[in-house]
Amino acid sequence: MSAPWMDNEVVPLTKEPKIERETHKLEKRLCRQVGQAIADYNMVEAGDKVMVCLSGGKDSYGLLDILLKLKARAPVPFELIAVNLDQKQPGFPEHVLPEYLTQLGVPFHIENQDTYSIVKDKIPEGKTMCSLCSRLRRGILYRVADELGATRIALGHHRDDMLQTFFLNMFFGGKLKGMPPKLVSDDGRHMVIRPLAYVAEKDLIRWAEHKQFPIIPCTLCGSQENLQRKQVGAMLREWEKKQPGRLENMLSALQNIVPSHLMDGTLHDFKGLKMTGVASEDGDKAFDEESFSSASPPGLQIIQL
Repeated sequence: MSAPWMDNEVVPLTKEPKIERETHKLEKRLCRQVGQAIADYNMVEAGDKVMVCLSGGKDSYGLLDILLKLKARAPVPFELIAVNLDQKQPGFPEHVLPEYLTQLGVPFHIENQDTYSIVKDKIPEGKTMCSLCSRLRRGILYRVADELGATRIALGHHRDDMLQTFFLNMFFGGKLKGMPPKLVSDDGRHMVIRPLAYVAEKDLIRWAEHKQFPIIPCTLCGSQENLQRKQVGAMLREWEKKQPGRLENMLSALQNIVPSHLMDGTLHDFKGLKMTGVASEDGDKAFDEESFSSASPPGLQIIQL
C-alpha cells in the first residue's frame, strides 16, 4: 500500500470541537497503527468490499470507527459494511446496533440465527459453549460474506489477543502458532483480515470510553470467559507493567522469525546441514553469554497456569 495509509493526519468524519490533547494523540496513533497494518500486509485493495464483523464489544466498535476514518482518506477506494450476527441469546438488546449504525450512516446487515438454542441443546450443562458457538458463527459469517459480495472479512482482534493466542498455543498446544493478521479461510474462499494487529487493548479501552460506544456485554450466554486465556492475559499485563515496551518487543518477535535457531526440521534442514565456509548472518552464539538489555523477565510463576 502507498504512504497515505500511514499518513499521521486525522480527518474526522464530522466537525467536532477541539479534541483534548491526549485523546487527539490517541486518535492519531490508532489511525497510524491500523493504516500501517493494512499497508504491511496488503489487507485492503482497490474495489474491496470489507465486511466488518460487529459484536457490540469495544474492539469491533473501535475497528469500524477507525476504518471509517481511514476510508475518508484512503489511497484506494473501498466499501465498508457492518454485519452483526444476532444469535438470539436471552437478553440481547437487538435494537442497540441497528440504532447506532443507522445514526452513523453506515451500511449494515443484521443476520438473525438462533445458534444459542443449538449450542444449549448440544453442549451439556456446565461445559463451555464457546467452541461450538464459534464454529457455527464462523460458518454463518462466511455465508453472509458471499451473499453480500464481501471480498474481505475484518475481525476486531488486537495486539494483545494475538500475543495471548501465541502463548496459549505454546503453553497448552505445544506449537509456536499465533493469530495471523491476514489469512485465507478454512474453505479457501474468503480473506480474513485483522487491521487492529498493531493496536494495544488499553488504547481501545480508552477510545471506547471517549467515543461512548453502546457496549453490549459478552456474557449474555452465561458462558465463562476462557480461563486459560484470562490467565495468560493477566500474565502479559503484569509483564508490561513491570517492563513497559515488552509486549511491543513480543509483537516484533512474531515478525522476525529465525527458523535456523529454532528446532523445526520442516522449516530448516538440520539433517542436511553442511559447513559452507561462509559466515552466518545470525552468527553462532553457542559459546557466547546471552546479552539482553534491561532486567531479566519475571518468571512464568507470576500466574499459576
